[in-house]
Amino acid sequence: MVEDRTDSPLTLKFGHEELIIRRRYEVISIINDFFIAIWFLVGSILFLFPEYEKAAIWLFIIGSFQFLIRPTIRLVSHIHVKRIPASNWES
Repeated sequence: MVEDRTDSPLTLKFGHEELIIRRRYEVISIINDFFIAIWFLVGSILFLFPEYEKAAIWLFIIGSFQFLIRPTIRLVSHIHVKRIPASNWES
């Protein structure tokens, strides 16, 4: 069975340790969700202080933009453009 490159694990080496990341797009989506939560939580806290209201608004804008990224990550994880190797049939 041929291994699909999109599902193959990503291995990062740090000295004698290895970090193995499986299902990369799912991991990227989870990291994106953490950042969305952080922006909205910090933005909500900043709204308690009138002098930080502008920063809070920007954090909400950033979090909202990341909500657009979420379905893009999911779509990319399902659709891949793959290069077809040249064959002997082509001139």
